[in-house]
Amino acid sequence: MSQLLFHLDADLPASLQQQLREQIARAILDGHIPLDEALPSSRKLARELHIARNTVMLAYEQLLDDGYLVAKSRSGYFVNPEILEGRVEKPERLNDIEADRLPWEELLTMRPSQQQTINKPSDWPRYDYPFIYGQIDPELFPTQHWRECSRDSMSVPAIRSWSVDHLNDDDPLLIEQIHKRLLPRRGVWASPDEILVTVGAQQALWIASMLLLKAGRRFGIENPGYVDMYNIARTFTDDIRLLPVDEQGMRPEPPISDCQLVYVTPSHQAPTTVTMPLERRRALLDLAEIDNFLIIEDDYESETNYLDNPTPALKSLDRHNRVIYVGSLSKTLAPGLRLGYMVGPPALIREARALRRLMLRHPPTNNQRAVALFLDRGYHDALLRQIHQVFHSRWQCMGDALARHMPQSSVPSTYGGSCFWIQGPAGLDCHELRRLAREQSILIECGDIHFFDRPRTEFFRLGFSAIAEKRIEPGIERLAALIPRAIRR
Repeated sequence: MSQLLFHLDADLPASLQQQLREQIARAILDGHIPLDEALPSSRKLARELHIARNTVMLAYEQLLDDGYLVAKSRSGYFVNPEILEGRVEKPERLNDIEADRLPWEELLTMRPSQQQTINKPSDWPRYDYPFIYGQIDPELFPTQHWRECSRDSMSVPAIRSWSVDHLNDDDPLLIEQIHKRLLPRRGVWASPDEILVTVGAQQALWIASMLLLKAGRRFGIENPGYVDMYNIARTFTDDIRLLPVDEQGMRPEPPISDCQLVYVTPSHQAPTTVTMPLERRRALLDLAEIDNFLIIEDDYESETNYLDNPTPALKSLDRHNRVIYVGSLSKTLAPGLRLGYMVGPPALIREARALRRLMLRHPPTNNQRAVALFLDRGYHDALLRQIHQVFHSRWQCMGDALARHMPQSSVPSTYGGSCFWIQGPAGLDCHELRRLAREQSILIECGDIHFFDRPRTEFFRLGFSAIAEKRIEPGIERLAALIPRAIRR
């Protein structure tokens, strides 16, 4: 009896018998309740936990139905020994020296943990001024609508639909919504057999690279550029061509001509956020046809354009099927949802689907159905409108604050996105600035990681998707005051 009380939460809300049921089940599975000792009576346990007796009785009845407990006449409830059958006893732990005796340095064929990559603090919400990129303000998440879609995806007919083994197929309603709702917003028209659902855009980039790159094939990437794409490409080839970026994005110049695959972020270049104009997009496509290379278009943040109508996606201008289009819902719905999609010729998507099956068959179909319902009911369109309004206001606020407090820094002319790319004064050490900023409860991101040829520590990135508008100017003002202290003398 004492073992059970020790492992229960005394502050348990009286109305939540499900939580009590889960706590007791966990205590049973962890071996904290002896098999030969009766559980406390419902009256006694309710008194000890300061909850209603009916809550305890309902929890006990549910545990009885689930096979965790057995009822013995005049003796009460006991742990059902059958629930613990089939469990292997925990082996005796080896000491650290014995456990690490294998030569992992020789056994591993690659060391991705040693690659430089973007790291974000998991405790970012506790900072007063989180100028962090890629996170969403919790106030913007459509909690009510998402709960509704999640609940309806758990209806009995829905469960019977998505709970079976789909092998490598995707939810047909989600494919329909990508086909009819998402892609047309970007001027992309694709048939269902040209669409593959992925676990975020990242998986789409990996699949495309694995299918199209190998030793001896040259890969072209923007510099500065998206570091994760650079790391993915290096997994398959050492022949990487760095393509320069200016105020109009990647320059389609001769160095690109001897590449077999090129990665580009034309809507909002990663990380500078500049937009590639229509003329340059057409020039890039012409070069791809003339010089026979393929293009991966990462169309992230295409929805956040604040001054003009969005420039059509590169894929929408592609007449020769040379563009592999990658999109995601991370920047609009939620980063943690990890749902993306890729669009390409049927021959490519067929192989991509087969390759995805070797990894995980398909993204969880219950998540696919919830997202499909969210799109089908128009909630995503309403969310985009809200995000556009909020981000536009924050973009203007941050632009004004940067002009007022950081006139010595250079900021590219941009018309969208959810961040600003800053070039600080000569000699600025962005790592020192980040350290000083954290002491003032300010989060920024260093920009040097996005340069693949030489370190450029005078650059940093400020996101505004996760920070309240009223905190933007005070945060910029505090950050500006720290810059002189972060300049190397």
